[in-house]
Amino acid sequence: MRRRGRASRLVAAGVACGAALAALTVPAAEARPLAHTTTGVASAGQPGPGTGTGSRTAGNSRTRNANPAAGSPRTHEATRAAGGSGTASAHWAAKDPGTPSVRFRGLAAVDRRTAWLAGTEGTVLRTTDGGASWRNVSPPGASGLQFRDVTAFDARRAVVLAIGEGEASRVYRTDDGGTTWTESFRNTDPRAFYDCLAFFDRRHGLALGDPVDGRFRVLSTDDGGRSWRVLPADGMPPALDGEAGFAASGQCLVTAGPKDVWLATGGGARARVLHSADRGLTWTAADTPVPAGDPAKGVFALAFRDRTHGIAVGGDYRPGQPSPQAAAVTADGGRTWQPATTPPPAYRSGAAWLPHSRTAALAVGPTGTDLTTDGGRSWRTIDTGSYDTVACTPDLSCWAAGEQGRVARLER
Repeated sequence: MRRRGRASRLVAAGVACGAALAALTVPAAEARPLAHTTTGVASAGQPGPGTGTGSRTAGNSRTRNANPAAGSPRTHEATRAAGGSGTASAHWAAKDPGTPSVRFRGLAAVDRRTAWLAGTEGTVLRTTDGGASWRNVSPPGASGLQFRDVTAFDARRAVVLAIGEGEASRVYRTDDGGTTWTESFRNTDPRAFYDCLAFFDRRHGLALGDPVDGRFRVLSTDDGGRSWRVLPADGMPPALDGEAGFAASGQCLVTAGPKDVWLATGGGARARVLHSADRGLTWTAADTPVPAGDPAKGVFALAFRDRTHGIAVGGDYRPGQPSPQAAAVTADGGRTWQPATTPPPAYRSGAAWLPHSRTAALAVGPTGTDLTTDGGRSWRTIDTGSYDTVACTPDLSCWAAGEQGRVARLER
């Protein structure tokens, strides 16, 4: 009886999430904009001091904090369209963790009930009840760090990355839901600066660092993040002048399958995507049509639904600056990239494919959420709230997170 009851609840949850996702992908003429609701009880610890701004530690690894004044989480609300039937549309439902001073650029969604957040002020939060409550599981003594990426294998095991020059770049792992943490890597090279991490499976993963001695630096683990080693740079093509990664959403490094990985760049004369088919030992570089040529411009996030089909989003993160051609698409594993025919209207820092879809994906940024239903060729804005990162899970749930403690889950 207990198993049958749990199975029924899971089916019901999947139906509800599936309905919300289906509502997003109806034809544009029938679609309703996302509406925000606020739910959840704050249960996280009190945030510490600090603003999370400073050189090389925000949206761009080499420039100042991206979009520091994008507004209150409750002022960027899309008005729900008036439907004849009065039924509720799909919407981002706020899951308030009670940390308004924290900006969450790291997000790991395990399923519709379990998610991890990583942010400024050394903050790591976890929920196991769909965001109704949050537990502050921040590593001890980490209040001065900026966590920008997190990978979670389940509700108990996770790896988080702190960014910054020299020893500010660190990796921690927990096996008990954040009750205890082990520092598994601390950067000792003052020239190195790590931006994001990604895993192929529960054991094998990589962390991306900005160029050192003219090439991107990559860390590798084969024990689930318990130990790390710097990979040889022989197989890495030379970096362009000024080229670096963006620590904006934890999505400048992504994987698909057991060995394929892609990294996104900006700041150089061209915005590029580098691809490795052997877990980071050798790489090839491809230009994208996303604008570059400035430290604030480039590809900020990647999302691949398999080894061949991917999307790239980015632009110019500075508020008020235009971001034409802020998205691109590939159908050959990143060897070539084509510009979106109708790109997002502004800079976007995060992207995710909708669960079990071959054509639908979301892109988020400080001025809104965009949806594609044709594999990234055209985008339309469906929400105007500010989010930095987005993630979707196999059980048909999508989460988003960003500035001023803003966290939400897609619901209907």
